[in-house]
Amino acid sequence: MAFTKKEKKELVESYEKWLSESRASFVLAFNKMTVKEIEQIRSDAREIGSEFHVVKNTLMDIALKNAGFENTGIFDEASIVAFAFEDAPSLAKIADKAGSTDMFKIKGGYMDGSPISASEIQSLAKLPPMPEMRAQLLALIQTPSTQLLRTISEPARGIAAVLKAYSEKSPAQAAS
Repeated sequence: MAFTKKEKKELVESYEKWLSESRASFVLAFNKMTVKEIEQIRSDAREIGSEFHVVKNTLMDIALKNAGFENTGIFDEASIVAFAFEDAPSLAKIADKAGSTDMFKIKGGYMDGSPISASEIQSLAKLPPMPEMRAQLLALIQTPSTQLLRTISEPARGIAAVLKAYSEKSPAQAAS
Protein backbone atom coordinates (compact mmCIF):
# COMPACT_ATOMS: atom_id res chain seq x y z
CA MET A 1 0.00 0.00 0.00
CA ALA A 2 1.44 3.33 -1.04
CA PHE A 3 1.41 6.26 1.36
CA THR A 4 1.21 9.93 0.43
CA LYS A 5 3.89 12.31 1.69
CA LYS A 6 1.46 13.66 4.26
CA GLU A 7 0.68 10.16 5.58
CA LYS A 8 4.39 9.31 5.73
CA LYS A 9 5.09 12.51 7.66
CA GLU A 10 2.30 11.67 10.13
CA LEU A 11 3.68 8.15 10.59
CA VAL A 12 7.18 9.47 11.27
CA GLU A 13 5.76 11.92 13.81
CA SER A 14 3.85 9.09 15.51
CA TYR A 15 6.98 6.94 15.64
CA GLU A 16 8.99 9.83 17.11
CA LYS A 17 6.29 10.45 19.74
CA TRP A 18 6.18 6.76 20.73
CA LEU A 19 9.99 6.61 20.94
CA SER A 20 10.21 9.73 23.12
CA GLU A 21 7.38 8.69 25.46
CA SER A 22 8.43 5.08 25.95
CA ARG A 23 10.88 3.84 28.55
CA ALA A 24 11.90 1.02 26.24
CA SER A 25 11.10 -0.24 22.76
CA PHE A 26 11.69 -3.77 21.53
CA VAL A 27 11.90 -4.69 17.85
CA LEU A 28 10.68 -8.06 16.65
CA ALA A 29 10.79 -9.58 13.18
CA PHE A 30 7.63 -11.36 12.15
CA ASN A 31 6.40 -13.76 9.51
CA LYS A 32 3.36 -16.01 8.99
CA MET A 33 1.51 -14.01 11.62
CA THR A 34 -2.29 -14.15 11.81
CA VAL A 35 -4.55 -11.32 12.90
CA LYS A 36 -5.61 -13.37 15.94
CA GLU A 37 -2.00 -13.73 17.11
CA ILE A 38 -1.14 -10.06 16.68
CA GLU A 39 -4.35 -9.04 18.47
CA GLN A 40 -3.45 -11.36 21.37
CA ILE A 41 -0.02 -9.79 21.95
CA ARG A 42 -1.47 -6.31 21.47
CA SER A 43 -4.12 -7.10 24.09
CA ASP A 44 -1.48 -8.42 26.50
CA ALA A 45 0.57 -5.26 25.98
CA ARG A 46 -2.40 -2.93 26.52
CA GLU A 47 -3.08 -4.57 29.89
CA ILE A 48 0.32 -3.34 31.14
CA GLY A 49 0.17 0.11 29.52
CA SER A 50 2.25 -0.74 26.44
CA GLU A 51 1.63 -1.00 22.71
CA PHE A 52 2.72 -3.12 19.74
CA HIS A 53 2.83 -1.48 16.30
CA VAL A 54 3.76 -2.83 12.89
CA VAL A 55 6.10 -0.20 11.45
CA LYS A 56 7.40 0.78 8.05
CA ASN A 57 11.17 0.30 8.31
CA THR A 58 12.29 3.24 6.18
CA LEU A 59 10.02 5.62 8.10
CA MET A 60 11.16 4.19 11.43
CA ASP A 61 14.79 4.81 10.41
CA ILE A 62 13.88 8.47 9.81
CA ALA A 63 12.08 8.68 13.15
CA LEU A 64 15.09 7.17 14.96
CA LYS A 65 17.37 9.77 13.41
CA ASN A 66 14.98 12.64 14.25
CA ALA A 67 14.55 11.43 17.84
CA GLY A 68 18.32 11.17 18.36
CA PHE A 69 18.48 7.38 18.60
CA GLU A 70 21.40 5.40 17.21
CA ASN A 71 20.36 3.40 14.16
CA THR A 72 21.67 -0.12 14.76
CA GLY A 73 20.31 -1.57 11.53
CA ILE A 74 17.68 -3.78 13.14
CA PHE A 75 14.98 -2.52 10.80
CA ASP A 76 15.99 -4.72 7.88
CA GLU A 77 12.96 -7.04 7.59
CA ALA A 78 9.27 -6.86 8.48
CA SER A 79 9.23 -5.31 11.96
CA ILE A 80 6.83 -4.92 14.82
CA VAL A 81 7.86 -2.60 17.65
CA ALA A 82 6.74 -2.91 21.26
CA PHE A 83 6.68 0.39 23.16
CA ALA A 84 6.87 0.19 26.97
CA PHE A 85 5.24 3.33 28.34
CA GLU A 86 5.15 2.03 31.94
CA ASP A 87 6.71 -1.32 32.82
CA ALA A 88 9.58 -2.43 30.57
CA PRO A 89 10.22 -5.85 32.23
CA SER A 90 6.58 -6.88 31.81
CA LEU A 91 6.65 -5.92 28.14
CA ALA A 92 9.96 -7.76 27.76
CA LYS A 93 8.21 -10.87 29.09
CA ILE A 94 5.52 -10.54 26.41
CA ALA A 95 8.14 -9.95 23.70
CA ASP A 96 10.23 -12.90 24.94
CA LYS A 97 7.17 -15.15 24.96
CA ALA A 98 6.29 -14.05 21.42
CA GLY A 99 9.95 -14.46 20.39
CA SER A 100 9.90 -18.08 21.52
CA THR A 101 7.42 -18.92 18.74
CA ASP A 102 8.33 -19.44 15.10
CA MET A 103 6.34 -16.33 14.06
CA PHE A 104 8.40 -13.73 15.92
CA LYS A 105 12.09 -13.18 16.55
CA ILE A 106 13.50 -10.53 18.89
CA LYS A 107 16.00 -8.39 16.97
CA GLY A 108 16.93 -5.79 19.58
CA GLY A 109 15.64 -2.49 20.84
CA TYR A 110 16.24 0.63 22.85
CA MET A 111 16.08 1.38 26.55
CA ASP A 112 16.27 4.98 27.76
CA GLY A 113 17.53 5.94 24.30
CA SER A 114 20.41 3.43 24.25
CA PRO A 115 20.49 0.36 22.01
CA ILE A 116 20.05 -3.05 23.66
CA SER A 117 20.49 -6.51 22.21
CA ALA A 118 18.04 -9.40 22.01
CA SER A 119 19.87 -11.18 24.85
CA GLU A 120 19.54 -8.08 27.06
CA ILE A 121 15.79 -8.03 26.36
CA GLN A 122 15.59 -11.69 27.38
CA SER A 123 17.50 -10.87 30.59
CA LEU A 124 15.09 -8.01 31.25
CA ALA A 125 12.20 -10.45 30.82
CA LYS A 126 13.54 -12.49 33.74
CA LEU A 127 13.13 -9.55 36.14
CA PRO A 128 10.02 -9.56 38.33
CA PRO A 129 7.22 -7.12 37.46
CA MET A 130 7.38 -3.62 38.94
CA PRO A 131 4.83 -4.16 41.78
CA GLU A 132 6.73 -7.25 42.91
CA MET A 133 10.07 -5.41 42.77
CA ARG A 134 8.61 -2.59 44.88
CA ALA A 135 7.33 -5.10 47.45
CA GLN A 136 10.74 -6.78 47.62
CA LEU A 137 12.48 -3.43 48.05
CA LEU A 138 10.05 -2.36 50.77
CA ALA A 139 10.57 -5.65 52.62
CA LEU A 140 14.33 -5.20 52.34
CA ILE A 141 14.11 -1.67 53.74
CA GLN A 142 11.82 -2.69 56.61
CA THR A 143 13.83 -5.74 57.73
CA PRO A 144 16.52 -3.91 59.78
CA SER A 145 13.98 -1.76 61.63
CA THR A 146 11.79 -4.79 62.38
CA GLN A 147 14.77 -6.72 63.74
CA LEU A 148 15.88 -3.74 65.83
CA LEU A 149 12.40 -3.36 67.31
CA ARG A 150 12.30 -7.08 68.13
CA THR A 151 15.75 -6.89 69.78
CA ILE A 152 14.80 -3.87 71.87
CA SER A 153 11.48 -5.30 73.03
CA GLU A 154 12.80 -8.82 73.81
CA PRO A 155 14.29 -8.02 77.31
CA ALA A 156 11.04 -6.34 78.38
CA ARG A 157 9.06 -9.33 77.12
CA GLY A 158 11.31 -11.68 79.12
CA ILE A 159 10.88 -9.66 82.34
CA ALA A 160 7.10 -9.57 81.79
CA ALA A 161 7.02 -13.36 81.36
CA VAL A 162 8.99 -13.90 84.62
CA LEU A 163 6.71 -11.51 86.54
CA LYS A 164 3.59 -13.18 85.15
CA ALA A 165 4.86 -16.64 86.05
CA TYR A 166 5.75 -15.44 89.57
CA SER A 167 2.33 -13.84 90.05
CA GLU A 168 0.56 -17.01 88.95
CA LYS A 169 2.30 -19.16 91.56
CA SER A 170 0.19 -20.17 94.54
CA PRO A 171 1.15 -18.54 97.86
CA ALA A 172 2.41 -21.92 99.19
CA GLN A 173 4.80 -22.34 96.24
CA ALA A 174 5.97 -18.77 96.55
CA ALA A 175 6.85 -19.28 100.28
CA SER A 176 8.98 -22.33 99.61
